Parts: sequence; structure tokens; C-alpha cells
Amino acid sequence: MTMATIRQRRPGVWEVRGYTGKDVDGRSTQVSRTVYGTKKDAKLVAAELTVKPARNAGGRKLRQLLDEWVDIKTPGWADLTIRDQTSRAKQVAADPIGNMSVASIGVSDVDRWVARLRKAGVGEGAIRNQHTVLRSALQQAVRWEWIATNPATSAPIESPKRQQQRTLTNDEVRAVIAAAAEVHELAPLAFRLGAEMGARRSELAALRWDKFVGDKVVVDGQVIVSTNADGVRAARITPTKTGSRRVVTLSPALLAMVEAARANYGDITTWLFTPDADPPNPDRIGWWWRRSRELAGIDPHWRLHDLRHWSATEAIASGQDVRTVANRLGHADPAMTLRVYAHAVGAADEALAEILGDALGG
Repeated sequence: MTMATIRQRRPGVWEVRGYTGKDVDGRSTQVSRTVYGTKKDAKLVAAELTVKPARNAGGRKLRQLLDEWVDIKTPGWADLTIRDQTSRAKQVAADPIGNMSVASIGVSDVDRWVARLRKAGVGEGAIRNQHTVLRSALQQAVRWEWIATNPATSAPIESPKRQQQRTLTNDEVRAVIAAAAEVHELAPLAFRLGAEMGARRSELAALRWDKFVGDKVVVDGQVIVSTNADGVRAARITPTKTGSRRVVTLSPALLAMVEAARANYGDITTWLFTPDADPPNPDRIGWWWRRSRELAGIDPHWRLHDLRHWSATEAIASGQDVRTVANRLGHADPAMTLRVYAHAVGAADEALAEILGDALGG
């Protein structure tokens, strides 16, 4: 057993090095850990590296680990998750940290990587997503006993203070729906469905006429556009983002719009928003939105997805319980609804205070 070594770099900072084996060329490899604290703290880390040294990592680079991590995770991921996580893994691998050996990466290396991303102008959300990928891949290396500890776990990303989320006003929603009639005759229906149902763009694209029964609509799929083995991009139907199936009730006004459109197209098309045999590309509805937004003269930063936020905010602020709103949105966990729409819960609480006060005589 080769003992780990300890070297004091400066007061309160120690470097611990442990033997990890040999690389593919037969050269000895080491892992280095920076310890902040006393010599006793450094000895504890040295003992851990000595008793349970990282092994099998050899000279593998982080980019190789990321490739292997993606390979073993892919079978259990949904299509969108595969696309997003694979892209994030490639972004991490493209940084200089990707060429570092897995066994040599320390907390300071992760901190410097994050600093480089921020200096390059990468958004905090994107940084957190990449950090999650890095942490998960390194945790896989811990399970494989390539390394003893996960340096990314000791270098967490500090979450910035969440700003209160802005939402479209009722006037803006009405304006963009009205303007949509100039873009396409079915665009007002798409936006009204998005606003009332709180549906995602991909879910709107997946709607078929047979999903409407009475005053209800069944939401159980989404349209995903991916590139096949021949390099051709094609739209296909997959389960919803959370894999759930939900039934949403339509207002009388929205139901009338659906029936009017069904009378014109129900016998000749399968999908609401395309005459083709294949499902529509969600980008089609996205283009309707951008053009309608321009015609309505509303803030160009508003996205089609913001109709979903408007729907949830209005529902909660009007006093609807969070579980009902979560079910309508297709959230797997009402706790997520609470986190995202906490500002609306606050507004509902203020209204409840007035009601309770009035009940007690002011």
C-alpha cells in the first residue's frame, strides 16, 4: 500500500497526493487534493486516499468519462433529455477541463472552470446545467472507484437570488390572440389553447381532433423534432415531458372556437395545426407567435411559453388550489408549481386576507 503524501502550500492550505495506479502506457498516476484547514484535516484526506485509493481511472480524460457517462445514461433518458444532456456534456468536454485526467481534477479546477464560463458570458442557468452534468459524471467515476471523492460536489454553484417572474398582462394576451388572425386562421385557436390549457408548444403541435371529447381535451403527447440516422430531421410523437396524461376542461368560448375549426377541417385533417399526414413541427406555431407578437406591438421578449406562465399565474392568483393548477399544467409535482409561481401564491394570500377580514367585520 502506497501512503498518500502531504505538502503545505501555505498556512492553512495543504496538498495531498495519492497513488492511483498506472495509465495505459505504464506510467504512474496520482490524484491531488487541496485541503483547507489544519494538518489534521489533511491527514484525514491522506488516510482516505491511502485506505481507499482511486483506481482504474488510469489516464482517462474527463471527456472520455463524459462519453461513457452519456452512453450508460442514454437508455433511461427521454428524447429531450438525451438531446440536452448530450449537448451539455459536449460543452463541458470542449473546455480545457475536458482534457484533464479524471484523477487529477480538484475543487480548484472546478472553480476555475466555472469562472471561465462566467467570464465568457455564459448564463447562470446554463452554468448550473453544465455543472450538474459534470457532478453526475464525476459521481459515476466515484461509483466505479476511479476516484475517491467528487470534487464538483465540494464546488457547488451558488444560485443567484430569484427575481419575481414577470407575466403577460390580460390585455397583452388578448392583443396577441387578436393579432394572430392576420397571421393564420388557426393561430388564434393555438394561442387561446395555450393560454387556457397552459400547454407547452410541443403539446399544442401534438393535438388531434379525436383528442377533443365534449368540453374536454386529452393531453398525452408532444411533438419532438430529431435527426434520424440518414441525417433527415423529422417530427414524431412521444409522451409528454413528464410522461403524464391529463384531461383539461375547455371554456365555452374556447370550445366554440374548437368546434368552428373542426367544422372546417375535422373531416380532412388529423392534426389541428397542419393538413399533412405527419404531425406539425412546433416551430410552425412558434413562427405564428413571433409574427403575432410583432403585429400586437407587445414586448418582443415575450415567448409563446409565457402564455403557460400567464395561465398558471392567473389561476393561482384567482384562488385555485396549487394541486389543481399543477395537474392542468402537467407538473409531476405540485411543489414545482409552488416554487415557480410563488409570486402568484402571495397575491392569492393577500386576497384571502381581505376576504377573512371582511368576514369578521373589517
